[in-house]
Amino acid sequence: MLRLNGLFTTNAKIGKTFFIRSNFFYCLILILLTFGVYAQVFHFDFVHYDDHVYVTDNYHVKIGLTVENIRWALTSLDAGFWHPLTWLSLMFDHDLYGLNAGGYHLTNVLFHIINTLLLFNVLGRMTGTWGRSFFVAALFALHPLHVESVAWIAARKDVLSTFFMLLTLWGYIGYGQKHNVFRYFGVVFFFILGLMAKSMLVTLPFILLLLDWWPLQRFRIETPINNVKQFLCSKNTGWLFLEKIPLLVLAVGVSVATIIAEEKVGALTPMISFPVDARLSNSLVSYVLYIGKMFCPVNLAVFYPHPGAWLAGAVVLSVLFLGGISYFSIHLLKKYPYFAVGWFWYLGTLVPVIGLVQVGMHAMADRYTYIPLIGLFIVITWGSVDLCKRLSCSKLLLLVLAFVIITAFSIQTYIQTSYWQNPVVLFRHALQVTKDNYIAYNNLGASLARRGMPDAAINQYKEALCIMPRYLEANFNLGAALADLGNYKEAIDYYRRALAINPIFPEAHNNLAVALAAQGNLEEAVRHFRLALNIRPDYEGAQNNLRIAEQERQQKIKEQ
Repeated sequence: MLRLNGLFTTNAKIGKTFFIRSNFFYCLILILLTFGVYAQVFHFDFVHYDDHVYVTDNYHVKIGLTVENIRWALTSLDAGFWHPLTWLSLMFDHDLYGLNAGGYHLTNVLFHIINTLLLFNVLGRMTGTWGRSFFVAALFALHPLHVESVAWIAARKDVLSTFFMLLTLWGYIGYGQKHNVFRYFGVVFFFILGLMAKSMLVTLPFILLLLDWWPLQRFRIETPINNVKQFLCSKNTGWLFLEKIPLLVLAVGVSVATIIAEEKVGALTPMISFPVDARLSNSLVSYVLYIGKMFCPVNLAVFYPHPGAWLAGAVVLSVLFLGGISYFSIHLLKKYPYFAVGWFWYLGTLVPVIGLVQVGMHAMADRYTYIPLIGLFIVITWGSVDLCKRLSCSKLLLLVLAFVIITAFSIQTYIQTSYWQNPVVLFRHALQVTKDNYIAYNNLGASLARRGMPDAAINQYKEALCIMPRYLEANFNLGAALADLGNYKEAIDYYRRALAINPIFPEAHNNLAVALAAQGNLEEAVRHFRLALNIRPDYEGAQNNLRIAEQERQQKIKEQ
């Protein structure tokens, strides 16, 4: 007996050692692959598409971590979000790197690598299948649709919130194994931190319910269930829903705060621009388009213009496709539970950003897939293994296919990442792969203007206005470019157009006043400087310009 116990102990130690070594090997591969694909970003610049809002022109971020700035981060709704941890992380980066863009990129990549390792370990702990978990993590790390979340400094909230989401799942696994109040508070704590990084995590309680079904299998039905009502009213089911209520309350609170923040900065698109039918149709089609881009990630762009309305045929086909897969996943719920869990993970986590509440003028965005695609990766990975078993395929075939897929995605991700090296390359690429992209024209123009190329910038602004004549930023930017060339007459015209679109635009009032003063119209210039200050009393540029204009006006009166 002693010998047998010794033998079992030795085998257990060998098994544990092998497990640790194999997991270490998996993690090392994930680190090397991800780092190799994204290492180029350390030499990239800011792209000035929200990067200026989050870093380069942000007064608080450029001061760094101070007591006052921490207080600001906790209460600020700037950029249309309440995400204090995102602000604090950027402040910390500024303390480390100043305005060296490579440092901010490094932080994003490190978070992406950590997220990849966490996803691998979370899935492995839940399912006990480490090989499949590795493939899901590899897809997450190397898929081209995730480039935007990693290579864009302003997308820090994506990688940061996902970090806390995965820590929440890690804690939830422990809570599921042994219920106690401390483990539950740990889950709530990490969930709160995730919400403080990005509000998209409001769907996390829904994800936890899905994981309760599979792979955690916390839905333990002890008596036969004949219908949905009996299932929902069963003791075990009721408790699983009840324990999510505190998380749901937090999610609702952050959702309300986000809507208030978006309204404050004017990011919520009015219903007159995109009515309910247009929003619903775009949401349905976008669900399908994201899946298409997952399988064939080409022609990816930083901005996809909203089509306004889709053809009825595209909407009907999308409904049939989504409805068909949903029915199929529910039908196979008992035999293949991962299918429904992964599918509804994808559908559910996209709800906050699918366009029902339209923020901005885009139809969809690659960064929105950072968390949702995990669900589809699970379906594909576990489904491929089961399909291979049914077809009696060799495991070697699966390994070869996995290698080919990872290699192909790595190459495409490397190429897609290279477009983020600077704003000129980024927006020129967007214009190559999309149509009528007025945002890309405007931002390319702004990038050229910053490089001292006003003539080239003017051409881009005019292209944007040909597509969208009432585009506020393009009218304002065109006015600024014309003023830089000394063409104040035309500049005044475009500034007035910008103010006709948005009368409470302080920069437009200020710039218009400067152009008017340059033409000698000091009376009207003073009026617009004052209008700018009425809108923003702490506008230092307008304060200085008003003082100078007042002095020149008084001097002109004396001379008369």
